[in-house]
Amino acid sequence: MSNDGVNAGRRRFLVAATSVVGAAGAVGAAVPFVGSWFPSAKAKAAGAPVKVNVGKIEPGQQMVAEWRGQPVFIVRRTEEILGNLAKLEPKLADSDSQASEQPSYVDAKTRSIKPELLLLVGLCTHLGCSPSFRPEVAPADLGEEWVGGYFCACHGSRYDLAGRVYKAQPAPLNLPVPPHTYESDDVIIIGVDQEQA
Repeated sequence: MSNDGVNAGRRRFLVAATSVVGAAGAVGAAVPFVGSWFPSAKAKAAGAPVKVNVGKIEPGQQMVAEWRGQPVFIVRRTEEILGNLAKLEPKLADSDSQASEQPSYVDAKTRSIKPELLLLVGLCTHLGCSPSFRPEVAPADLGEEWVGGYFCACHGSRYDLAGRVYKAQPAPLNLPVPPHTYESDDVIIIGVDQEQA
C-alpha cells in the first residue's frame, strides 16, 4: 500500500480488467458489423449458379429449372422448329433481338449458343406472368398460323420458340436469355457467362 492510502496493485488489476472487458466488447460489436458486409447464405443461394443436366430432354420437349427464384425454360428444338424461326421474322417485333436482354455470345436469331438448345427466363416481359409452352402446330385456340411457341394467358402475349415476341402484343420485349455456359455436352451452368467460364 502506498503512503496516500491507494493500493497500486489493485489499481493496475482494475485498469487491466476494465481494458480486457472493453476490448472484448469492442470485438463483440465489430464481428456482427463486419459480418453484415458479406451476403447471407440465403442471398448467396439466390444468386448462385445452377447446374442442369439437359441430356434427357427429348427433341421438341421442354424442362424447367429454377435460377434466382425464376423459372428457366430449356427447350431442345428440332430441325422443323429451327426452320420455322426464319419464317416468322416478318411477324415479330424484334426478330434480330436488338432490344432484348441476352448475353452477347448467343446468336441473335436463334437466341442460343447451340441452336438446338434454348434457355429463356420464363417470365413475360409485360407483367411477369409465366407463359405456357405451346409447341403444337395450329391449335384451335391459337389459330392455324401458330407453329409453336409461348403463350401468356394473363394478357395474351405470344412468343416464338426463340422467345421473340410477336408484333402488337402487350409484352414489349423478347423473353430474356440468362447467362449460361456448357460444362459438357449435357450439363449447362445457368448464371455463369460463357466468356467468364
